[in-house]
Amino acid sequence: MATTTATTEHPAGQKPPFPPFNAETYASQLFWLAICFTFLLVMMWKVALPRIGGIIDTRLKRVSDDLADAGKLKAQSDAAIADYEKALADARAGAQAIANQTRDTQAAATETRRKALEAELNVKLAEAEKTIAASKTAAMLNVRGIAADTTKAIVERLIGKVPADAAVDAAVSEALKG
Repeated sequence: MATTTATTEHPAGQKPPFPPFNAETYASQLFWLAICFTFLLVMMWKVALPRIGGIIDTRLKRVSDDLADAGKLKAQSDAAIADYEKALADARAGAQAIANQTRDTQAAATETRRKALEAELNVKLAEAEKTIAASKTAAMLNVRGIAADTTKAIVERLIGKVPADAAVDAAVSEALKG
């Protein structure tokens, strides 16, 4: 059987230089570098940069359109807020007017009721005054009779004889006047 041995080492001797640093291949490397650089430059100039420029232009247009839409929406929202505030102010004014009207109506109704009650009380007061005056007159008549009876009884006890009714009435009338 044959034995195989594999090694990763270079056979003895000097190693060849790294290919990019090999002085013998500089000219061909520079030539291919110039061709590749030129090719890439043309590809970037003709293909990639116009696409990137188009994408940037599209994005700028979209951003400017979005900003314009946002401005329109802000103007609409400002108008809606102004309409809302105006409607709210109108509603408050309407509510205030209704409250004032209701207060005035209730005040007028209360005033009418108060006047009606005052008139009713004045009528009752006049009736009461008439009743009091009638009661006073009746009482005064009774006082006159009581005073006359009392005067008769006092005079009879004092002098022992009943005085005349006309003399007693005249004396009582004189006493009630003064």
